[in-house]
Formats: sequence, C-alpha cells, structure tokens
Amino acid sequence: MTVEVLLADDQAMIRRGLRLILEDQPDISVVGEASDGAEAISMARRLRPDVCLVDIRMPKLDGIEVTRALAGPGVTDPLRVIVVTTFDLDEYVYGALRGGAAGFVLKDAGPALLVEAVRAAHNGEALVSPSVTLRLLSHLNETGAAPRGRAKQPPQLSGRALEVVKAIARGRTNQEIAAELFISLSTVKSHLSGIQTKLGMRNRTEIAVWAWENRIVESTYE
Repeated sequence: MTVEVLLADDQAMIRRGLRLILEDQPDISVVGEASDGAEAISMARRLRPDVCLVDIRMPKLDGIEVTRALAGPGVTDPLRVIVVTTFDLDEYVYGALRGGAAGFVLKDAGPALLVEAVRAAHNGEALVSPSVTLRLLSHLNETGAAPRGRAKQPPQLSGRALEVVKAIARGRTNQEIAAELFISLSTVKSHLSGIQTKLGMRNRTEIAVWAWENRIVESTYE
C-alpha cells in the first residue's frame, strides 16, 4: 500500500528535496505540492492524502493555522498533519500539537527520520525519534509553555495505564512499550485505545503533550 503525501513549503528547493527523499521509497508517493498555507488547505481537502507535511512558516497561513483547519478540534474526518520546524522554533511546536498535528520533524533531521515520521504518522505510531520528542516536550515543560492547574493523576487511569502514558510521553513505540512492561502488543494497543477514550485524545502525540502538561513525566531521566 502506497502512502500518499502532500508537501507544503514556500521554498521550491525544499519541496524538491523532500520529494526526492520520499519518492526514493517504494511505498511513498508525493501527490501534490503547495507553496502557501491557503493552497495547502485547498489541496489537502481535495486530494485527501494520507499524510500532510507542512512547514511552520508559510505565506497567507502558517503551519499552525493549516493544522487547525485540517486536523483541529471539531474537524470532521481530520487528516494526519506533520509540522516541519527547527528546535529554535520550538515555541511553535506546542501550538501545532494542540492544534491537532499528529507530530513534527526537524528540518535537519535527515532523510531516514523524515521517512520514518511519514510512515509512523500513517500508522498512527510514534512520529520522531524519542530523543527529539523528549527535547521538545521537556523544553515546553521547563519553560512553562503548557497550561497549568489540571489534576496530575486522574483517578480513571489505572497504574498500568499511567505507565503506558509515561512511555508514550518518552517517545516509545508500541513494540518498545510491550517489551518494557512485559505485556503483549495487543494489550498495549488496548491500553492506548482506553487512554485516548478516557482523556478525550485523538492520537498518541496529544497523550504525550498532556502528560508533560500535567507533570506525569517530570524529567527525561525519570
């Protein structure tokens, strides 16, 4: 099965580079390119790609606005959006994730990680390597970018479910969680489904952000 991707970036050279990287893979196809945010929304709604790779800074509408339009709260049948950014722009990452993005990649992440992120988004799995996820989310935690005042440990989540939440917040894949907690892959998926329902989250990235917001994960060394 081919993963169809829409690229949205105002720089033609970057779009070309991304296309070359992605289409070098036998299971990925770029079905469209947009040079600004408004065009990205229009093309995405028309083409319905499996994954939208969206730059954070674009003319007309930025990546956060595009994300909200395609995957934000209240959007019927939302698309999977990955926002492209750099660590220096991490103040935008929180807004993008809260706006409905399935995840993010860094522009200098390299071809392998970009491909991994696209495939992972398509599969509903972890989107970037744990180290990148932790750097950005823990930075948001340290700087207080996330809202405060929520209950730290909601009573409706069991101890095992909280262990799964912590693992997700550290960027672990389902397979890694199963190995760490000595449970089956199907049990991990069952916990994940239950957690999403109880917390009202649509994907594992939202769960990770929620965990950092509420200090469920206190540090990268926990």
